[in-house]
Amino acid sequence: MLLEGIETLLVLAREGTMSKAGSTLYISQSAVSKRIAGLEKRLGKKLIEPDGRRIKLTADADALIRNVGPSYRELKGLIYEQQHVQDQTLISLACSETLVAGYLGQRLGEYLHIDPYISISTHHTPVIIERVQSGDATLGFCAGHLPPHHGLATRHLLDEPFSIVSHQPLGRQPDAILVNDLKNPANAYQASLLQQAGILPLMEMDSYTASAQLALGGVAPALIPQSIVKALKIDPVHCHHFDFLDHLTRPVHLCYRHKTYRSTRVQRLIETIADAVPTEA
Repeated sequence: MLLEGIETLLVLAREGTMSKAGSTLYISQSAVSKRIAGLEKRLGKKLIEPDGRRIKLTADADALIRNVGPSYRELKGLIYEQQHVQDQTLISLACSETLVAGYLGQRLGEYLHIDPYISISTHHTPVIIERVQSGDATLGFCAGHLPPHHGLATRHLLDEPFSIVSHQPLGRQPDAILVNDLKNPANAYQASLLQQAGILPLMEMDSYTASAQLALGGVAPALIPQSIVKALKIDPVHCHHFDFLDHLTRPVHLCYRHKTYRSTRVQRLIETIADAVPTEA
C-alpha cells in the first residue's frame, strides 16, 4: 500500500538502518526492504542508496518526506481521533528520558495500580512531537524548545534550571563544558547562550546521564538539568551555579492533540504528571 510505504520511508529516514526501522515497525528487515522497493516502483523514483551499514536518502526521497511527511502525520492523527478511549484502551505516553528519570518513576508506579493500560516510551523531543501529531502517542512529555507550528495543545509545566556539575570545586565559571547534542532542535537555543557567556561546548553527548557521570569522573564540568541531578542524587557539593545559568533554562511541556483532552482518562494522566513536576525550582 502507498501509505504503508510512506510510513516505512519516514521511519527509515529517522532510524537510518533497515534493521532499526524494522524494530520500530515490528516487521522484519526484509519486509522494510520490500515496502521501500514497492514505493520506489509506484513512484518511479530511487529513494535510498546504501551508505556503509546505513542507508542514504536520495534527493527525491528528501523532497517526498518534506512535502508529504507533515500531511501523513496529520492524517494518521485525524484517524486516531476517531477512536474512542475506553477503560482498557492503551494510552501511549512518549517522554523525555530525563523527565521520566527525574520526576515520574514513583508517581507512575503508583498510577499504574489505578490505570494499568499505560505504555511509556522515551524519545528526543522532535520525535515525541511527531508521535503525538500522528497519533502514535496519546500524550507527550517534552523537554527543551518545541518546534514551531506543531499544531498541538500544550501545557507548560516548568522552566527547568541547569547546574554545572563538576567533581571538584569551581572558583569561577568554566571556559569549556560537556553539553547535550546541540544539533537536536530542542537544545539548539543553548548554543547561542553559551557563546554569549564565552563558554565552549567541549563535547556533545546524547545523554545527560552520560555527561553527568563523565563530569563526576573528572573529564570536564557538564551542563546538567535539575531532573538528572535529582535522578542521580548528585551531591550539592558537585553542583555549581553561575550568573549565565539564570538565562539558561529548559522548558518542560505536556503536549497532546486537542480532541484527546476530551477523555477523562487522559485528563487524569495529565494532572498526575503535572502534579509530579515541581512548579518552581
